Amino acid sequence: MIVETFQKMFATPPEVVVRAPGRVNLIGEHTDYNEGFVLPAAIDRYIEFAGRRRADRTVRAHSSDFKDSVEFSLDDIAKDAAHRWSNYLRGVSKFLEADGHRLTGADVVFGGNVPREAGLSSSAAVEVGATAFWQRLMGLKLDPVYVVKLSRRAENEFVGVPCGIMDQFVSALGRREHALFLDCRDLSYRHVPVRGEVKIVVCNSGVRRALAQSEYEVRLRQCRQAEAQLRSAGLAVNSLRDVDPVDLETAGDALTEILRRRARHVVTENHRVLEAVRVLAEGDLERFGELMNASHQSLRDDYEVSSKELDTLVELAWKQPGTLGARMTGAGFGGCTVNLVRADAADAFAEAVRSGYQEALGLKAEIYVCQASDGALAT
Repeated sequence: MIVETFQKMFATPPEVVVRAPGRVNLIGEHTDYNEGFVLPAAIDRYIEFAGRRRADRTVRAHSSDFKDSVEFSLDDIAKDAAHRWSNYLRGVSKFLEADGHRLTGADVVFGGNVPREAGLSSSAAVEVGATAFWQRLMGLKLDPVYVVKLSRRAENEFVGVPCGIMDQFVSALGRREHALFLDCRDLSYRHVPVRGEVKIVVCNSGVRRALAQSEYEVRLRQCRQAEAQLRSAGLAVNSLRDVDPVDLETAGDALTEILRRRARHVVTENHRVLEAVRVLAEGDLERFGELMNASHQSLRDDYEVSSKELDTLVELAWKQPGTLGARMTGAGFGGCTVNLVRADAADAFAEAVRSGYQEALGLKAEIYVCQASDGALAT
């Protein structure tokens, strides 16, 4: 489809076609900005890029999702408030140029089927896809972790959205039929096989995450306050990653009630991720599902980033035959849930949750039956 759109727009076939996947986080929520552990998977929904070089320094870009076009010069890359969808491509281009990778102009079309504002990291897929596009078009030899860092930098410093590095990491380096275990402190990672006949089913609540950005900043600040108070109580803490449950139990009185609950989520979630990696590698999907369920309860009760809609979807999922685990995923306050479901039950699961959600709240849930897929840089 993206090739046909390019040919229609520019009356010539593209030189290069690349794609970058969205992602879903199986477990490890709100741990990334606390230097903790996460376990996402790339999913088989993609942002695709098609393009070809130009002889000048002009980029002509078209978004097939927004049905909008824009031009900019590589010699003067500025943020565009009127065409915000283009800022991810602009940011990637600007920082590649700043790092000494001289680009030519290009005609480019991009778009895909990663839902926007659903917690499946469509923005990271655009950034990673844009970086992979330039890498392929220009024949650049880029280290994969450099691609990840540059893609994140585009979102943080150019677009102006604070985020951890998980989304870009798995969009670039995910692997088919595997989850990706990432240590957000040192960026070490390894792929963990998802064994057994299972599907990753994503349920989109249809509720935009209106509070997610402001509340994300609140939670970030609360985590930093908890770290400072634990240091004052005598713990050697650089981040909440350094706190274990016993430490939190003994030093918890130094925290206010709300900070204790916030810290408890991060500390216990890190331990859930570590256990989840172990049991997933062993093929113990039942225990893995129990950890997903416990993660949701912690996000709901201690971190308070769930919502009525997300809780309804999770509770419906827990009732369905073949469900191994269910939890909210992403920043919260809307967006999606992630569910690990036995493959032979996935279609019935989707129909039951869809109809149950409509009946309970009068809302329509979009449901995507996915599998773990390759990232943009998979070889």
